[in-house]
Amino acid sequence: MLDLHRYMGAVGAEVPMPWGQPWRVPPQRPFGASALQVSAACLKGFYLHTCASGGVNDELRDAFSAGRLPTKADRRRAFLGHVKKSMPANPLSPTRPARRRHPKMLPDGAKPQLQETVNTARDEMVVRWLADTSLRIGGLTGLHLVDLHLREDADCGECKAPHLHVCHRWGNVNRAAAKIKQDWKLVDGVITGGEIYRASPAMISSYFNYMTTEYAKHAGSHGMLLIQLAGPNCGEPWSADAARGMLRRAGRRAELAGRITPKAFRHQITNDVLDVTDGDSFVAKAVGNWASAQMVDEVYGHPDLHSPKFTAALKAVWGEEE
Repeated sequence: MLDLHRYMGAVGAEVPMPWGQPWRVPPQRPFGASALQVSAACLKGFYLHTCASGGVNDELRDAFSAGRLPTKADRRRAFLGHVKKSMPANPLSPTRPARRRHPKMLPDGAKPQLQETVNTARDEMVVRWLADTSLRIGGLTGLHLVDLHLREDADCGECKAPHLHVCHRWGNVNRAAAKIKQDWKLVDGVITGGEIYRASPAMISSYFNYMTTEYAKHAGSHGMLLIQLAGPNCGEPWSADAARGMLRRAGRRAELAGRITPKAFRHQITNDVLDVTDGDSFVAKAVGNWASAQMVDEVYGHPDLHSPKFTAALKAVWGEEE
């Protein structure tokens, strides 16, 4: 087992023993985390098969039979996972580092510029709703009018402030569907459950502007919120791909850098909430309906290299401030 640990160190793993120079030297690069995981799995499989088929080296075979406690993800994936007490482990596998993804944000000044370059009240409402919430584009284009509770103390009793319910439906005509499939139900014409998002006054204003102008002229009987405003399918539900195309074209007209995507709005509002709450990941989780506060901290918790706080901290360390 010590020889195998030395081998893992030679290909790039961090091992608690002297191992010298890695085999993969420039211009080659040491194995990354994923490649090291694959190498450890291959070594374990090969030597377990060799020891079992040849009847040799029982010590190595026992060393590979180590176990670990099951995680919550392990229990969810396994059949009868709630009764599992141990999971097989590989002593050669390196520890996975915490992922630090850098989500793509909106360009500076993108929100007001997009508001000025869109062509219809529907497009303006879409930009406003994406900017003021963390809605995904599938959930937005899958909204029905009954999902909107844009007044105080709605009958659902789940949120006192104006809000909306994002409900996963399989039968939408435009094939739009919410990513999170939380339980919901319709009782006496009132929607309860689903993902709940707070609605800002600007969102409500853009909604009434759209409903009293374009929606009133072209709406069909399907009951969905976003509709097509031109072409042979005028009045039919608007698809998520069409909304993405609208944002892409609006970004080009506004001469914004990069490609404007709906997910950039979700990243941006989460990052902005963390900024105004001094990094409170629990508030950002609730605002964005994220799966966990830990995931928010891992993705958005790293400092902005251009923020005033980051610059001030460096100047203080460098001794440039009085």
